[in-house]
Amino acid sequence: MLQSMRFWRIRRKVHSSWLIAFASVGIVAGTAVVPIIGAGMFGSSLWLIAGVSSIIICLWRRVRYLVLFAIIGGALVGLWRGSILQSQLVVYDNLIGKNIQLSGSVVDDPDIGKSDETLLRLANVKNDGHEIAGKIWVSTDRTSLIKRGDIVIVNGVASRGFGSFSASIFDAKIETVQRPEPGDVAGRARDWFGENVRDAINEPQASLGLGYLVGQRRALPPELDQALVVAGLTHIVVASGFNLTILVRFARRLFVKISKYLATLTASAMIVGFIAVTGASPSMSRAGLVAGLSLAAWYYGRKFHPLVLLPFAAAVTVLIDPTYAWSDLGWQLSFAAFAGVMILAPLLQRYFFGPKKPGNIRQVVGETIGATIATLPILILAFGQFSNVAIIANVLILPLVPFAMILTFVAGIGAVVVPMLASAFGFPAEILLTYMTEVAMYFANVPWALTTVEMQPWMAWMSYGILIALCIYLQRVTKYNLRDSNIVE
Repeated sequence: MLQSMRFWRIRRKVHSSWLIAFASVGIVAGTAVVPIIGAGMFGSSLWLIAGVSSIIICLWRRVRYLVLFAIIGGALVGLWRGSILQSQLVVYDNLIGKNIQLSGSVVDDPDIGKSDETLLRLANVKNDGHEIAGKIWVSTDRTSLIKRGDIVIVNGVASRGFGSFSASIFDAKIETVQRPEPGDVAGRARDWFGENVRDAINEPQASLGLGYLVGQRRALPPELDQALVVAGLTHIVVASGFNLTILVRFARRLFVKISKYLATLTASAMIVGFIAVTGASPSMSRAGLVAGLSLAAWYYGRKFHPLVLLPFAAAVTVLIDPTYAWSDLGWQLSFAAFAGVMILAPLLQRYFFGPKKPGNIRQVVGETIGATIATLPILILAFGQFSNVAIIANVLILPLVPFAMILTFVAGIGAVVVPMLASAFGFPAEILLTYMTEVAMYFANVPWALTTVEMQPWMAWMSYGILIALCIYLQRVTKYNLRDSNIVE
């Protein structure tokens, strides 16, 4: 009897990592509902203190019945953080419809719109000398003078924002452009290297290779860009977790035979460098955090359960910027994709192929299928269509992307070291990239490549319910321990 009671007391204990996961879920949920409930009342620091205190008590006691309090504590923290930002964004209500002058820093590469206009995304916004929260979307006349990191002063009529933008200004007039010194050094180095790659590789293959290597999608020709969208291949030419994962895995596997410390140091440098080059977008912030935590766990011989790692990473990012949870499609897709890679993909691998560890090609293909399935409901809900050829096109191209990245890098280095032999260094990359462009163009022109589907939000939630049930079934059948899933290995 005493042994039975002791066993029950042990069973009542909850590992602290799971309590952190539940608190993280609460933070994300609390932040996400702020725009819906208008939670201005939660702006007081008392709610933050109450939420943090609740989480600390749960971590101290670590018993099952406190799980609910961990979620509630996290929700209070999320409500507080979202309310703080929501109160700061009220200032835009007085600016909408007025002709205003704002200054801000360009946080991403300028884009070219359908009407040949230049599109800017501004952060660190100032109005009348006072800094205000939020980001601004700006369209202006075509210009190549503005680069990422520049500080611009724009003039125009403010309109309501969309997505994660607090406001927008159409047909804005650029008053001044200031390039800080040293400014965006990583961006300049990327552009310089890109010019050398283009000396070694012809277009559009050069732009495709740079899209793989540094996530520079906006340099792609419109025809190829559209073909990648239709074929479901856009994710491989944007700054994403996929590109970063390839680099981190390559660095870890290359140096681990020499030293585990050197492998970790090199892979960490890859994470920092890639984010610096591509910019700290929502998807890259998430990818860098997940990759960094996974790498740290590997170095210390520990394992992160995906159901702990992903909520924790989500909570950290929404505490930094609550608009990620409110309306940022890229942030939502990035977490869905990582769930597909870290949860669904290994379960499918174990179910169909048994305990044998997958090789590089089977791993990439499996992760592609998992990420495609996990992001499908969000994509259909957002765009009303999905690519029928995405999985086939990805299977034909994704296993070769690491080789394309290496060959593109070699071509750029060769053009720097021996400019006269740039074409020779770029020849292998151009052959591989030509194959990839032809595959993308072929599948994009298939008559049945796209299907238009109308999906309501409840249907998307139901789809994820079915997907969760499938994962539970696969885990019970295969007995696979998801703690063994690590994206850096």
